[in-house]
Amino acid sequence: MHDFTLRELKNTDVETELKRIGFDSSYSCKAVNKFEYENIKIYSLTPAQANILKQTAISAGADCATHREVITGKIEKSDCILGGSISEIIKVGEKLEFQPFGLKELGEKLIEHTARKNDKSCKITGILNITDNSFSDGGMYNEFEKAKEHLLEMIKDGADIIDIGAESTKPYSSPVDEKSQLEKLLPVVDFAKDKITISIDTRSALVAEECIKAGADIINDVSGFDYDYKMADVIAKYNVPVIIQHSKGTPENMQNCPHYDDVIEEIFLTLKKKTDFARSKGIEKIITDPGIGFGKTIKDNFEILKRLEEFKSLGYPVMIGLSRKSLLNMADADNFEKDIYTTALNALAIEHGADFIRVHNVKMHKNLIDLMKMFMIK
Repeated sequence: MHDFTLRELKNTDVETELKRIGFDSSYSCKAVNKFEYENIKIYSLTPAQANILKQTAISAGADCATHREVITGKIEKSDCILGGSISEIIKVGEKLEFQPFGLKELGEKLIEHTARKNDKSCKITGILNITDNSFSDGGMYNEFEKAKEHLLEMIKDGADIIDIGAESTKPYSSPVDEKSQLEKLLPVVDFAKDKITISIDTRSALVAEECIKAGADIINDVSGFDYDYKMADVIAKYNVPVIIQHSKGTPENMQNCPHYDDVIEEIFLTLKKKTDFARSKGIEKIITDPGIGFGKTIKDNFEILKRLEEFKSLGYPVMIGLSRKSLLNMADADNFEKDIYTTALNALAIEHGADFIRVHNVKMHKNLIDLMKMFMIK
């Protein structure tokens, strides 16, 4: 009897493994796509579209699951799951170019999806709360001089962006009027505008507009346009990037027994609706955020973290903001201890495709990213 030894390859560099077994090194960079597999859910296809997709997938060596009544035409729409290697998915996309019923566009989306997987960079967004009641540092940087000092410290520590907010949106917090927000924000924006990219954490269209005019570069709307219907028009008018976050409810009620039948799918489809709305307004510079802690249980938050890469299928960069939040389950710990565990979880977020991490401790996360780059952890 021969003693066969098997080892499953997980989360490893397939190209390196191919070279180790003596595979042709001149072709290994292309061959990698044959050994990386994907399952892609495609929503609301007609029976004709679904049938063509299934046959195309089979012809390319992939497979496609559809509703059982697709073949009879007894249903109006079917979601589908397309599965195969990246190489096979690309072939499906190319073959769909010649199919009717709008499937050429689906083919283009599939090819775009595979291309996006190569971008693994992550930027650090430092949090500057100039508030009285933020959950971890309320009042610490409320005075202008202290805010300036902390902003310069985060720039020195390696922040790519500084996200400045004058309204806490922690659970059960109340709105802050626009005048009060602007009184705090505008002096800090004026000080920071030539030093680093500035994001403004606000739900108010008026606050957003005044800060943009003062020099802000990005607007971070945790309500995802739900709080102020004028926000999208302001973003479009000034052509600045917007972070569209998912939030179930408002800060006053979002943690009152939040429930989802399928947390990832509901967040994904809500963000799809919001990004489509933004595009209809002429907004193209979009970042999505699934909203850790905004109307989610601890279990929901960890499911988001585990499946973060799924949100990249929307076609936009993804931000994750878990710094010092309740998913750590460390209410009595000090901020430094929370930052250690935050950094550990953000390592997972980066590995799962986060393009931006929003953090309190910039220095610790800059060290993390430098370390991950050094050891080429992807």
